[in-house]
Amino acid sequence: MTSPKKAKIEYNDLPLDLSVKKTPEIIKIENENELLIKRDTNNLQTSEKLIAEDNLSLDDSGIFIIPAVPPLPMNISEKLLSLEWELTEKLKCIQFQLPVEYVYNPIEYAFDVHARYVRKYCQTVKKILFLGMNPGPWGMSQTGIPFGEVNMVRDWLDLTGIVEKPFREQPDRKVTGFACTRSEISGRRFWELFRDLCGVPENFFKYSYLQNYCPIALMDAKGRNITPTELKGLEQKTLHYICDEALVATIKLLRVDIVVGVGRFAEKRAQTVVKTAGLSTQILCIPHPSPRSLGNENWSEKAAQRLQELNLLRYFTK
Repeated sequence: MTSPKKAKIEYNDLPLDLSVKKTPEIIKIENENELLIKRDTNNLQTSEKLIAEDNLSLDDSGIFIIPAVPPLPMNISEKLLSLEWELTEKLKCIQFQLPVEYVYNPIEYAFDVHARYVRKYCQTVKKILFLGMNPGPWGMSQTGIPFGEVNMVRDWLDLTGIVEKPFREQPDRKVTGFACTRSEISGRRFWELFRDLCGVPENFFKYSYLQNYCPIALMDAKGRNITPTELKGLEQKTLHYICDEALVATIKLLRVDIVVGVGRFAEKRAQTVVKTAGLSTQILCIPHPSPRSLGNENWSEKAAQRLQELNLLRYFTK
């Protein structure tokens, strides 16, 4: 009997560099407490200038020592981006078995747009975190934004940017970024609801933020979406462990009081995370805007009614 085939998964090596300037070549980090700067014998004037301006002494070996400059504190946006990048790096360790054949990681190949979203709309702590499940083929997989239907991202959230390609593409689920002509109904419904309630995006993001529990999309050979609920055994346990850990860190970073699961899966994962971590965060739920759900044609009305019942509608006004 042959062993089960593993899905061949490769990713772009896209480094995350949140620094503003590169370290000059003359600077050598010897330990975490000091920086040793070697004297440039070809440019004594440079060394002498440094000594004169900074009142430094030079020893006989031609090396002078200055205290290490502590890094500038990262703001909330950059911390969140780092958390998300670490999450995607850890998810690469999972060797998904068939039927998973394709793995799309939009935080990598659409990092330019995703980073704009985080930096524009998550600069402060948030009272409410809306939590989706994972990217859809015509939403976040195209734009890098949760529930990221192309038109709503471009025209209401006012976000555009560079979208590259996953290393392997499913032929019927190609990533074309903002040139994509398919509309993700779930994403359109979600953002249209809050556009109608809030008027401008800033009124939505004043108290809340939207993020997916799992940032990668999984597909079989024919392009069928495979949700995290369909994974089995060690694959599912590992994915849950990694994503749970990231969710705890996000809740703490943003000081979230309320997590609103968009659908039952997100609600249950949030409940498990909060209970396991001993957090006091409240977990609520609104229906998922998927058109596949029965009786979901008037989703906006149902969702607005649910927000009213949960006493959350007051946070979303024009």
